[in-house]
Amino acid sequence: MMHRIPCVLMRGGTSKGVLLLLNHLPLDQKARDEILTSIMGSGHELEIDGIGGGSPQTSKVAIVGPSKHPDADIDYLFAQVSVQQRHVDTTPNCGNMLCAVGPFAIEHGLVRVQDPVTRVRIRNVNTNTFVDADVQTPGGHVTYEGDTAIDGVPGRAAPIGLTFLNAAGAKTGKLLPTGNLTDTFDGVEVTCLDMAMPMVMIRAEDLGRSGQETPKCLDADPQWLQRLETIRRLAGKAMGLGDVSDKVIPKPVLLSPALHGGTLSVRYFMPHSCHKALAITGAIGLATACVLPGTVAQKLVGGGWREQIFVEHPSGQIQVNLDQPGDRPENIRASVVRTARKILTGEVYLPDYCPE
Repeated sequence: MMHRIPCVLMRGGTSKGVLLLLNHLPLDQKARDEILTSIMGSGHELEIDGIGGGSPQTSKVAIVGPSKHPDADIDYLFAQVSVQQRHVDTTPNCGNMLCAVGPFAIEHGLVRVQDPVTRVRIRNVNTNTFVDADVQTPGGHVTYEGDTAIDGVPGRAAPIGLTFLNAAGAKTGKLLPTGNLTDTFDGVEVTCLDMAMPMVMIRAEDLGRSGQETPKCLDADPQWLQRLETIRRLAGKAMGLGDVSDKVIPKPVLLSPALHGGTLSVRYFMPHSCHKALAITGAIGLATACVLPGTVAQKLVGGGWREQIFVEHPSGQIQVNLDQPGDRPENIRASVVRTARKILTGEVYLPDYCPE
């Protein structure tokens, strides 16, 4: 008899993935990861034997349970499940899937619902950071219907507000992990920043690109991608992350001047293929870099403090609102508005070689 696990398939922001309750999975990490790769169908470019979509943006898992921390309602562990290899990476957070976590938790009775909006305090276990999610719950029920549109997703839906409360140094413990506003790797000036997501930011022109190329175009040049990977690995070591050859952090990001009224334009890598839009955690870090004097991003956009940053990406743009209690840049709080959609609720069946 095949094993089965209750699951919900959801779109969160510009990502799509599976949401699972913590108590439905084994405590052993190896056994858990075997289940996750089997659910998604990892090890095949189409993930044909699972419910993954054959892309890093659609091969994601959110594991949710009651929080063990007194300051949070729920704990959320994000798992990036590799498409081509049977591998799971739980080092980063995912801000897009984070959009789906609040509604999921409310509907599964993990958070007491309010009317008309329920605030869910989420602890991201990957980074031990906290995020407030404001979910529309008129009449005490989650609604996914609304008039909010986000670039990269068709249609409109109910808004979900996300405020990142302590995102500085999420993985390395430092906003500037190398101690510098800029560093040079392989002859290229970069900024290494850890704000919600460790990133290495590079001017596109310094790598012979305009920064306006399509993701497909950038992904089609293996020699150029290898140079980008060389810089990423050097940056990862300098950031204290060690050998990052088998990790998805830091994320390399190409920066260029905005062309459509935004603050700057970016191409965000995950890290070996270009995102067709932009990770929310990436947008948080990029917005912070724009107001931090001396970074590659700030040199590109000029000016000083801004309360709003508009980051252009291949599918449109994302607005990030900034607030800085006190004088330290580590205190910066960033907010975004996203949407989510519940697609399917049911049970996913596991092959008989998976652990119970």
